[in-house]
Amino acid sequence: MIKRIFDFIASLTGLICIAPLLVVVACWVKLDSAGPVFFRQQRIGRHRVPFYIKFRTMVVGSEAKSNITIGSDARITNAGRFLRHYKIDELPQLINVLLGEMSLVGPRPEVPRYVAYYPKDVGDIVLSVPPGITDWASIEYKAESELLGTAANSERTYIEVILPAKLEYYLRYVRERSFLMDLRIIFSTLVAIVH
Repeated sequence: MIKRIFDFIASLTGLICIAPLLVVVACWVKLDSAGPVFFRQQRIGRHRVPFYIKFRTMVVGSEAKSNITIGSDARITNAGRFLRHYKIDELPQLINVLLGEMSLVGPRPEVPRYVAYYPKDVGDIVLSVPPGITDWASIEYKAESELLGTAANSERTYIEVILPAKLEYYLRYVRERSFLMDLRIIFSTLVAIVH
């Protein structure tokens, strides 16, 4: 209950404070390339319930090619490179937090294609809590696209190496989560973004 109250107050306050920034970013995304401001990619949330929303950082139709971003992916727009680097593309997810579909901190939500690779017992645990905007795995794999860019087979590397490592972080979070841990993760995320 404390976590949900904190999420609600923090997300509402955050959305009010950054509303002017969101408007500027939305205009930039719209002017930078053809297509909608938001990218409605399905993600799997708590109890496997899907949800959507994020600033669009790639050209329209990019998801048809791949669900993962590799290195200096040509599909990323000019605005998208900046938004991704500073994680600004994630800010609309505060709306999901406000609605209760997400939390500020929790396992990062995946697309259905990769959730299918979760071992059932692991998936049941990871998906028993609301997904988050940030977590330990987000900090550890901040440069994930660059790592995948050096792989011989990025899809295989993601499924066989990165995804299992992320799932270990997710399990650790679910088992050890606390309000103080959430605050530590939020602080660590802000430090990682600045650096």
